[in-house]
Amino acid sequence: MDKYQEQPHLLDRHLEWMMNLLLDIVRDSASSSELFHLAFKFLYIITKFLGGGSFVLQAPCWNTVQKMECIFCLTLLFQTWETRYMLLLWLSMICLIPFDLARFDGNTVSEEGHARMPTMDRILKVAKCYLVVSDKARDAAAVLVSKFIVRPDVRQKRMADFLDWTLSMLSKSSFQTMEGTVVMNGMLQALAQLFKHGKREDCLPYAATVLECLDNCKLSESNQMVLRKLGMKLVQRLGLTFVKPKVAKWRYQRGCRSLAANLQAKGSVTQNQMINVAATEAEDDEAYDIPGEIENVVEQLLVGLKDKDTIVRWSAAKGIGRITGRLPKELADDVVGSLLDCFSFQETDNAWHGGCLALAELGRRGLLLPSRISDVVPVILKALTYDEKRGSCSVGSNVRDAACYVCWAFARAYDPSELIPFINQISSIPFSACSFCFKTNRSQTFRRYLSQHLSYCNGGLELDAGPMEVNPQHEGYFCS
Repeated sequence: MDKYQEQPHLLDRHLEWMMNLLLDIVRDSASSSELFHLAFKFLYIITKFLGGGSFVLQAPCWNTVQKMECIFCLTLLFQTWETRYMLLLWLSMICLIPFDLARFDGNTVSEEGHARMPTMDRILKVAKCYLVVSDKARDAAAVLVSKFIVRPDVRQKRMADFLDWTLSMLSKSSFQTMEGTVVMNGMLQALAQLFKHGKREDCLPYAATVLECLDNCKLSESNQMVLRKLGMKLVQRLGLTFVKPKVAKWRYQRGCRSLAANLQAKGSVTQNQMINVAATEAEDDEAYDIPGEIENVVEQLLVGLKDKDTIVRWSAAKGIGRITGRLPKELADDVVGSLLDCFSFQETDNAWHGGCLALAELGRRGLLLPSRISDVVPVILKALTYDEKRGSCSVGSNVRDAACYVCWAFARAYDPSELIPFINQISSIPFSACSFCFKTNRSQTFRRYLSQHLSYCNGGLELDAGPMEVNPQHEGYFCS
């Protein structure tokens, strides 16, 4: 079933009978332990291409609470990680029930005569237990924490203690040891998920403390790619917590994004079809109260754009786009100015690649105003032909690929009138970059840029690029 991972919708019509068959085995008390584990193993395969969150929402009867006691026991007994992973996902769904967990405590005395731990503490104990393991159950435990801690009854009683525990574990752990790396991975996942799903007013009192602890960890010095990526994710979530969840009114908005509507209009795009808020002076009069921690957050994200690994740069670029959308116009323009500093010949190809990803995110979200296009286009043209000799080979294919993504994002985001002065420059170089650069992800970039860019530029922007014929040639190489 791995071949369906990129297009999981092809299995939508088969999911119901597959999940019902497997869950019947799980619910049957007569099932042997081997069959029980095998059913959960197959359920995990389904979650791999469907996604854990989507799977839990689609799975029938996963929100039942009758099996809660059984789940507590099974998560501690089974040694197979697929079974523990699915049981923790099941428990995360049960945590969404709109009842006080104290109702499920029942008798406070266990069968051995000892005091019985409350349900709330038992769930938290299970989550903490699996946040420090090295298998896939750690990811499910982070999901469980994000659903459990944000409950109103749990938040009041356990959120502060849980955050103290995670921060103390981060402080005591070192990324220079394998054990410390495993622990830090679980803590960072839990914190990132918690600040993602928790309400801003609940997480804001703890955000500054978490950011200070994260600074002390110095994850940027770690050689563990996953830790640096999780650090970027947590930093951007903290930044989104510091600023209010309000869409900037100064952002650029293109009113008509339908290609069919543009073709039918045949060039007569009226003013009521385009809403360019950035071109007007109707700014939001509400005073922005931006905390000082935002400067630290943006600085760390800008440093993350220069990381040596792509997934870290991509996470930092998304964080730049999300946070900039909540800043006032003046501060957002400062972010763009700092971002353009990445495109100097003193910087490495990593900085150029991360800068292109961030520019694409800003353009796609309407956060790069038309007044800045004249500053950005020369940089993108250089990125489209970026090639740096390094020994007997050269680097820069990822930079050229990201520059093509920027061109696609701009063609999709801006009105034709904004791009017409630059369209000849933008359209000429990418053809050469995509056609003759065999390293630029080969046909992937070619299909992505030429098909989508030409659809928007030649059709959506209503520009006549002349007759073009594209033919596939030898083994994935293309000529135009």
